Amino acid sequence: MQQLTFFKDEDKKLINLKEASIWASQYINRKVTIANISYLIQYGRIAKYENNGTLLIDINELKDYYDSFSKEKEWKEILGNDINWHLSFVEYTEAERTKHVHRLHPYKGKFIPQLVEYFLDSHTDKFKKDVYFHKGDIVLDPFCGSGTTLVQANELGIHSIGIDISSFNTMITEVKIERHDLVLIAKVINELTSKLANFQKTKNNIVFEQNLLSELTKFNYKYFPSPDYKRKVRKGEINEEKYAKEKEREFLNIYYALIDKYQIKILQDKNITFLDKWFLASVRDEIDFLVDELKTINDDDVKKVLAIILSRTVRSCRATTHADLATLKEPVTSPYYCKKHGKICKPIFSIMNWWKTYTVDTLSRLREFDKLRTDAFQICLTGDSRSIDIYEETKKKNTEFAEKISTQKIRGIFSSPPYVGLIDYHEQHAYAYELFGFKRKDELEIGPLFKGYGEEARNSYIQGIAEVLKNCKKYLQNDYDIFLVANDKFNLYPKIAMLSRMKIVDRFERPVLNRVEKDRNSAYSETIFHLKGI
Repeated sequence: MQQLTFFKDEDKKLINLKEASIWASQYINRKVTIANISYLIQYGRIAKYENNGTLLIDINELKDYYDSFSKEKEWKEILGNDINWHLSFVEYTEAERTKHVHRLHPYKGKFIPQLVEYFLDSHTDKFKKDVYFHKGDIVLDPFCGSGTTLVQANELGIHSIGIDISSFNTMITEVKIERHDLVLIAKVINELTSKLANFQKTKNNIVFEQNLLSELTKFNYKYFPSPDYKRKVRKGEINEEKYAKEKEREFLNIYYALIDKYQIKILQDKNITFLDKWFLASVRDEIDFLVDELKTINDDDVKKVLAIILSRTVRSCRATTHADLATLKEPVTSPYYCKKHGKICKPIFSIMNWWKTYTVDTLSRLREFDKLRTDAFQICLTGDSRSIDIYEETKKKNTEFAEKISTQKIRGIFSSPPYVGLIDYHEQHAYAYELFGFKRKDELEIGPLFKGYGEEARNSYIQGIAEVLKNCKKYLQNDYDIFLVANDKFNLYPKIAMLSRMKIVDRFERPVLNRVEKDRNSAYSETIFHLKGI
């Protein structure tokens, strides 16, 4: 460990932020930046101290904070000693787990790229005994989702095919894996942003929101000072629920006065569709404006990239609380106390800030991936993996790749099938289907949330996954390897393997950290099933 310069303060060991970032990086064996340490201070996780104007922290507090996240022993006691902690990939930062194009658009239920790399990468390490795929092989993902397997296969020089029942999921994947004219896209983005700004000049929601933000800043500074307020809540010195409700009511008087002053329309005229219900009227106006502008773009690839940016923007502008972004509850039409940020927050009245943020971020991520991509074939097909003719559908898009599939055959599968009764995959992007007119195929989803996880739903799930494997098996090499990532709490996969005339030859148990759900700190694991032919 580094030599630290301690500042005297009774029994505390105080160090500056740069030293703290270096120490923490060494202590937890992953990069910790000064910004990460500042975040901990801002959100009251650790206290801040000062010495002659230098911001300091107590190394013991920092150690206690990181020790609280050392879950390996605790989780193994709950989940069993067969858990492979190496497959938790705990050493990777959030930025590394969502590197380059993997964060082009939110998607529930996707696995992290490091898990794909581990099984597809031909370079062995001390934790890995076998090599399953090599450069030039073909890998298939019949539940493609947002395309993680295809992106990582491309990095490794492995050809890949993705299949998904959702047209929108296919579009996300295509934007990630295809080459784009980024100069042209940037030009069109600038034009659209300028048009949106001109459109806003005809409205009064911008000046309203500026004044609302100004009032919010003053109010939060006075009643929710950071990080002092959060620390007092954590210590029980403030009754958060009672205090927050009182201050929320107090600020609403300011809010409604501004509404009256600027004559702001909050609700839309209709409340029928998802877009009607989950967006304030001013936001919906801007969304509709950009959708109409996208329709005038002649270049299909540019239109597709911009559609993904707009969809990502729209998702971030839903009228909901910051805590309920993943699972919507009720639309929020006024400022509210936000437990996540420990202050009064507001719904969104304009999409401009998120639009600008995501246009810049998307171009940056596409450029970053362009530096890493190989010439391997990548293709994503829209269809039902239980019945799709992979060869014929690939031939429609790329005859050369179709010929390679025919002669070389697919080496194996790496995929994460839907978990029974967990997610309605079409519903999570309901806004996108309405925006772009995609046909929804909810009835063809395997194991959706709306069917539950009772006996009938489980039997249907077993049959569905088995049919996918049997159909895909026709295109695989004789000595294939299939890896399926699943949380099989109902023990369905032994029967799935039997019906598919396959055998489970190995299981890799991994702890799942960094979950987005509210129970993310509870012990949770998933299994990577390794299947081969009988």
